[in-house]
Amino acid sequence: MIRILNTYFPVRTVFLGVSEVCLVALAFIVAAIARLGMTDASLLLGYEQGFSKILFLSAAFSVCMYYFDLYNSSILSNWREVISRLVQVLGTASVVLACLYYVYPPLELGRGIVLLGLVNVAILLVLWRGLFSAIYSKSRFAERVLIFGDGSLAASLLRELDSRPELGLRVVGPVLSAGNGTHVPPGESRLSAGTPLAPLMCDELSDAVKANRVNRIIVAMDDRRGKLPVELLFSLKSHGVIIQDGTEVYESITGKVPIESVRLSSFVFSTGFRLSRFLLIYKRLTSILASTLGLLLSLPLFPFVALAIKLSSPGDVFYKQKRVGLNGKVFDCYKLRTMRADAEADSGPTWVADGDPRITRLGRFLRASRIDEIPQLWNVLKGDMSFVGPRPERPEFVEWLTQEIPFYHLRNIVRPGITGWAQVRYKYGNTTEEAKEKLRYDLFYLKNMSPGLDFLIFFTTTKTILLGRGAK
Repeated sequence: MIRILNTYFPVRTVFLGVSEVCLVALAFIVAAIARLGMTDASLLLGYEQGFSKILFLSAAFSVCMYYFDLYNSSILSNWREVISRLVQVLGTASVVLACLYYVYPPLELGRGIVLLGLVNVAILLVLWRGLFSAIYSKSRFAERVLIFGDGSLAASLLRELDSRPELGLRVVGPVLSAGNGTHVPPGESRLSAGTPLAPLMCDELSDAVKANRVNRIIVAMDDRRGKLPVELLFSLKSHGVIIQDGTEVYESITGKVPIESVRLSSFVFSTGFRLSRFLLIYKRLTSILASTLGLLLSLPLFPFVALAIKLSSPGDVFYKQKRVGLNGKVFDCYKLRTMRADAEADSGPTWVADGDPRITRLGRFLRASRIDEIPQLWNVLKGDMSFVGPRPERPEFVEWLTQEIPFYHLRNIVRPGITGWAQVRYKYGNTTEEAKEKLRYDLFYLKNMSPGLDFLIFFTTTKTILLGRGAK
């Protein structure tokens, strides 16, 4: 995994993205040479800012491919879906470039070069994706991993690594701790969580590592007291085997904290959760600038939205709701009304459900487009909220969830946000278990909070809004 913008990306995925940017640039350079000839193409590239224009084209394609999830683990292994989305990328990029060239003609590389370049891009990307998939689907190109542990963290890691081949880690089996001994996988067998294994003594772990040609051991024990063979692991490490902490590996590959497998003391001694003065000042200044700009840009839209809300259903245009903010302080959170005026008259505070009948027809559109959340920019400007942070929850739910979910109160050590890591990585939650899953993402954000991570969340939020995901 490579750490970029204070979060983690698989090395293979980063390599794929960088290589495809280079291939797109190569495709347009070849198009320029084919269209103009070597001499004129050299003049275009060297003296008419041709290279800069091609780099802009490559960046545009890279963004489009990211927005169409072509670097998503669930898409990478689905060849039919990859082809379908590559076609969509080519179409979207063509439309975007046409609009940009119309608005700012100096960016144009040349109509003939662009058309020929698009054909080259299609051919090169399809061929490269096929080659990339063929190479990295081979197990011999993956690191061989043993998971040392038998608890919930080990099981979660096993599921994640098994479903994400782009990580380049092949689990040859778990190592189950049991008293003074261990269970280790025989030979080449590929095992799943809970598979019964014959018990072996701890000193036989070294032989199992050699037999399975293990490159990496991930220690994922929920309780290590008296069970962790420290000297043996150190000996293996000194002979080239990578030894990693299971919690850190889980966080790096999932972007969330395994709350069942950590203690508050681990947060105390970790390098994260440090709210420096610089970070707090930065977040407040950027929030003020972003909210001011957002309110000014959305101001012309409000009369039309207000009229539409009034005509669609009786009630006020704006909706005010109590939410829990920084250090547990309760504030009024403002939104455009998307439900009936008497939505909670009978039921009291409840989560929004799938196909909730309380939401008006216009309200569904406002929620899907996130227009209903524009008034929260006023909360950001006032200081109740930040632009990026954990989503604020209602006091009734906070009181209940704090009792049900460990570490839930930690969400309130920073200002809540309009968007956050949980919002761009997970769906809208309307159950206790889903609230727990979102907390895992929120704690990862709090642990790794930085300007870079905020930028990534903002960039991904734009993608989420454009594709209409995660709203209810």
